[in-house]
Amino acid sequence: MTATESTFGPSGDSADAKEATAADAQRGFSKSIMISGIRCMLTYVVLPFVAPLLGFAPGIGPVIGILVGVVAIAANGFSIRRFWRADHKWKKPITGIHLAVIALMLVLIAFDVRELLA
Repeated sequence: MTATESTFGPSGDSADAKEATAADAQRGFSKSIMISGIRCMLTYVVLPFVAPLLGFAPGIGPVIGILVGVVAIAANGFSIRRFWRADHKWKKPITGIHLAVIALMLVLIAFDVRELLA
């Protein structure tokens, strides 16, 4: 190993820059899963029980669900990208988790669209 390799990774990137990228990927994962969780909480707790008590129109739930679902899918996509760009050691398992969450979000969006069109 040369002195240059000890400071810089094999691609010439600073080791600190790669660590920052891995940390960014982990933060992105947390944020994207949190957004997906918020979407589910809105769908199954807030909108069915709290929204009617506050006098919201019945059709507002699917609209909010679609909007938050699209944001959740985008956040999951950005997180996948960060993990792969950082060459994170957990990129494949995390990608699988994200793809499962994206699939669930797509199903929920389809239910919301069907409810709006009914």
